[in-house]
Amino acid sequence: MSAQVDRYFRITARGSTYAREVRGGFATFFTMAYILVLNPIILGSAEDKFGAHLSGAQLATATALVAAVMTVIMGVGGNLPLAIAAGLGLNAVVAFQIAPLMSWPDAMGLVVLEGLLICVLVVTGLREAVMHAIPSSLKQAISVGIGLFIAFIGFIDAGFATRIPGEQGTVPVQLGASGQLSGWPVLVFCIGVLLTIALMARKVKGAILISIVATTVVAIVINEIATIKPTAWGLTVPSVPEDVVAAPDFGLVGDFSLFGAFDQIGVITLVLLVFTLILSDFFDTMGTVVGISSEAGLLDEKGNVPNLGRVLLIDGAAAAAGGAASASSNTSYIESAAGVGEGARTGLASVVTGGLFAVALFLTPLATVVPAQAAAPALVAVGFLLMAQVRHIEWERYEVAIPAFLTIAVMPFTYSITNGIGAGFIAYVVIKTVLGKAREVHWLLWGTTALFAIYFAIDPIEQLLNVK
Repeated sequence: MSAQVDRYFRITARGSTYAREVRGGFATFFTMAYILVLNPIILGSAEDKFGAHLSGAQLATATALVAAVMTVIMGVGGNLPLAIAAGLGLNAVVAFQIAPLMSWPDAMGLVVLEGLLICVLVVTGLREAVMHAIPSSLKQAISVGIGLFIAFIGFIDAGFATRIPGEQGTVPVQLGASGQLSGWPVLVFCIGVLLTIALMARKVKGAILISIVATTVVAIVINEIATIKPTAWGLTVPSVPEDVVAAPDFGLVGDFSLFGAFDQIGVITLVLLVFTLILSDFFDTMGTVVGISSEAGLLDEKGNVPNLGRVLLIDGAAAAAGGAASASSNTSYIESAAGVGEGARTGLASVVTGGLFAVALFLTPLATVVPAQAAAPALVAVGFLLMAQVRHIEWERYEVAIPAFLTIAVMPFTYSITNGIGAGFIAYVVIKTVLGKAREVHWLLWGTTALFAIYFAIDPIEQLLNVK
């Protein structure tokens, strides 16, 4: 049996051992386990068009379930030390961009469609075509913009920044609730941010998860000894859970409507939302897959990833599975590098990581006691990690730098990832055209830009056509 496992995963052939694979699997899990807390916080803090919220316990179950199943499938089918879970940035698109326009089942149905379309793109080879159509600076700008957007959400959720009520002031947001920081929950957030950045600066493995756990403990202690209104914490009040282990609640699994969104929003908006999900998903995946394979020394002499077709197909299926379970789109995690750093070289490490996510299915009570103030520092940290890609943008070339800047700036300033991508695409096409370089713009980018132009001008178009 041991020899068969060795041959199947090519453990010896890739210069690894069982011990390294197991150790790598554990390292990857503990590095990315924060998603079990963060995904329920992000999705659970948003409400859909009808004011409905998703259950934190059910979200924790769905998050662990899809991560467990798809990571094991990636290990067995793709034979790479690559773990899968709900994508940060992608869940923000679903929570704050899509859900407010429709019901949660409709929003998750769009995620399923996105995953299925990615699978079609992989099978037909169009995924690579779209990859080549968009300049690298715009791809990086999208990640940076999402990073700022996520960090902004973290500051707002924690109460570190708030909307100014009524007509007061000259800016839309302010420090704290009244222009200054006040209250114990905000202090908890500040402690969490400082702890997170300190651990990251020290390059402590699992820094984000350690910070979430430690800050939650601080929040529980403060909530016990101080007089705090429960509403001050937001949706989740930190308290010692009655149970640590509980049966998983699969109530959200299968709660999606594949075509329900078509009755809620216009076709142009719907196409752009799906396009935004696809864009965010497979660019991150391509970069992650190549990066992890390169770090593990698995690229062939031509720089190709082993089993790339299967890996991308599994990743697309993970996106659809995430929507079907209401966990948002799932994708490959760059945190898999932690396992590679521990010596993992095969899919056996992913099987171990997936098994640990399966165990986490029964620990959902722990995830549901984490207040926003303890999880929000992780959003700020993820914002920093995504922001780091800004260094790859060619700032000296205005034809790509200006569209990249607009992409980055418009996302947080309009509270919309779609708006940022659209602004960047339109600016890129316009600048290329006025410079006499219109032929350098791929036809796929022309078509997408036309859709974005209609998207931004939909109100005057509807008035002109008298369709309102």
